[in-house]
Amino acid sequence: MENCQEIEDKQSEPNSSDASSKKQETRDEMLSRHRKETAQLQNKEVELKKAAAKGSKAEQKTKKKQVEEEISKKSAELKKKQAEELASLGYCSSNGNEKSNLDTLVKAIAGVSVTNPHDHSKPSKGAKRREKRAQEEAAREQRIQEEQSNIVSDRVVEDEKLERKLEPIGLAVNGIKPDGHCLYRAVEDQLAHLSGGSSPYTYQKLREMVAAYMRDHASDFLPFYLSENMINDDSDRSQADRFENYCKEVEATAAWGGELELRALTHCLRKHIMIYSGSFPDVEMGKEYKSDGGLGLSNASIVLSYHRHAFGLGEHYNSVVPNAIG
Repeated sequence: MENCQEIEDKQSEPNSSDASSKKQETRDEMLSRHRKETAQLQNKEVELKKAAAKGSKAEQKTKKKQVEEEISKKSAELKKKQAEELASLGYCSSNGNEKSNLDTLVKAIAGVSVTNPHDHSKPSKGAKRREKRAQEEAAREQRIQEEQSNIVSDRVVEDEKLERKLEPIGLAVNGIKPDGHCLYRAVEDQLAHLSGGSSPYTYQKLREMVAAYMRDHASDFLPFYLSENMINDDSDRSQADRFENYCKEVEATAAWGGELELRALTHCLRKHIMIYSGSFPDVEMGKEYKSDGGLGLSNASIVLSYHRHAFGLGEHYNSVVPNAIG
């Protein structure tokens, strides 16, 4: 396929770098590049699936299968290439030395010396913070390497189950960019489809609305927030301060949206939200706003799909729209 050839060309570009530039690349630079390569492949998958959602149902299924096969192949190739590059720096994720290699990688990223075992000086607080961040990043990279081989098969199974659920009722998934804003982008896409034009709210405006609603109704949301966020929080901040910080993240970062944000969205928009999934039971939220059969934007439900295995390490939301038959 022509589009899939683009993936192959793009992935082959780093291999053409000269040896001297590879030697100059540090571990954290390499990990950063690996994250970008993985994100590029994920974005390309979304683009290809959108392009495949055209034509008759038979044509769409054929194109979708071709895309999944190509993405599976490219994912495996990318995983192998990244593992080889990490191995060239002394990191291994496939034999009995995972722990020692991971510790070495973490310390190197954090800027802690690993060449002088006799240096027992106490690391500074800054070094500890850097090492903690590096530990999280390195562990995440290791999970990516370990899970990559299972992601595609889990995703395919999940997508097939979801398709069998949506197709009989004339619905199909409309892919949304996986950038942390997926819930809000999916709702924005729904509002645009329902209005027949553009959405009255951008994804960023929806974030701001959600944060404002949660602040104004803190007593409704704080107990649920605390039940999900008490683990590993040994700070001296008050519950109110922690909740306010959470609202700021919702408002101004790419923090992933979940059940709390969905609850706030139903009330902000005064809309019923239906969420289909291929891995879990379907969920309805905001039933009090569910239409009794009336027509028009004010009565229409927002329909989303929840994907546990869309991109491996993070859940994902897409928009669900009427299936266009070519």
